[in-house]
Amino acid sequence: MGASKRVVVAMSGGVDSSVTAAVLLEQGYEVIGVTMQIQKPETAPAKGENGGCPSRDPVEDAGRVAEQLGIPFHVLDFRDLFEEKVVRYFTSEYLGGRTPNPCIACNRYIKFGALLTKTLEMGADYMATGHYARLGFSSRYGRYTVRRPLDRKKDQTYVLYGLTQEQIARTLMPLGEYTKEQVRKMAAGFGLQVADKAESQDLCFIMQGSYRDYLREKAINYQPGPFLNLNGEIIGTHRGIPFYTIGQRRGLNLAAGERLYVVRIDAENNTITLGPEKAVFGKCLRAEEANLILFEEMPGKIEVEAQVRYNGRPAKAILEAIDGSALQVCFLSPQRSITPGQSVVFYLGDYLVGGATIEESLNNREL
Repeated sequence: MGASKRVVVAMSGGVDSSVTAAVLLEQGYEVIGVTMQIQKPETAPAKGENGGCPSRDPVEDAGRVAEQLGIPFHVLDFRDLFEEKVVRYFTSEYLGGRTPNPCIACNRYIKFGALLTKTLEMGADYMATGHYARLGFSSRYGRYTVRRPLDRKKDQTYVLYGLTQEQIARTLMPLGEYTKEQVRKMAAGFGLQVADKAESQDLCFIMQGSYRDYLREKAINYQPGPFLNLNGEIIGTHRGIPFYTIGQRRGLNLAAGERLYVVRIDAENNTITLGPEKAVFGKCLRAEEANLILFEEMPGKIEVEAQVRYNGRPAKAILEAIDGSALQVCFLSPQRSITPGQSVVFYLGDYLVGGATIEESLNNREL
């Protein structure tokens, strides 16, 4: 490697970021560990409690791993920024009848925004994370790229579509070349105490209960309103716009002769339209706030594989730019629960083309 390159590793106290630090150290990098403090004192988990992002006590666990590895360790206070850019966005989107994607907001403003800025201020050459993705430079496209990882089950490229060329050039994600099973074995081989640590499946800032419980605790202002059928007729009463999402069937508390699903949420009029399962499917969507990685600008109309939710399956679609910065995506086969506020992400083979925020399912305009 020549002169030792300095890298700041974002350490969450989990196995992935811990192995990332150990691997880079073994590769000859000068490694500095940092943990982002994002919880307000009144919401942070007490010692021994289950919860956090992604451990019982992420700062403590990350600090122990750093000590094991013999690397410097710092805690960076991003609590105010996280509250502003992630928590407020999260609550306001639900109030607006949309379903937010807080991990993407966190990546945009916190990890690859504020943390990368701090990384460069610390004189580091790179920032590293434990994401499962492959970063590199493609001579074919003349661009820094993001590709799906070796372990498709752990693919995290969906939440990385907002990365800029400058951010990719300054970021390392070594786990993209390994499976999760290999990573756990590597952790054991390094003697890391987090080798068998369970993964967090929940939102990192919700300590207990569901997101609905969290919204109640935040005391956001919402009102009950009418459930409508596809003809616009009132068929019941909902508890409040924030407690529903497109495609939802459970928790409607409505007696009906058929299974009903949330088809449309109209926050302005405080109504929720219900319909049969077939009404949840849509073929086209409009998205905005696009970010392209593989191209500097859209090369006309292209066929891609598009994915409308984190755990969804990519499906063949036609992608094209429309009025201004908006994109239109039309799938070859109808997709379930195209949800405003969520992200639609595009691929060409393993390459992440980019993504955008879903504004509306074009099929449901007239409902």
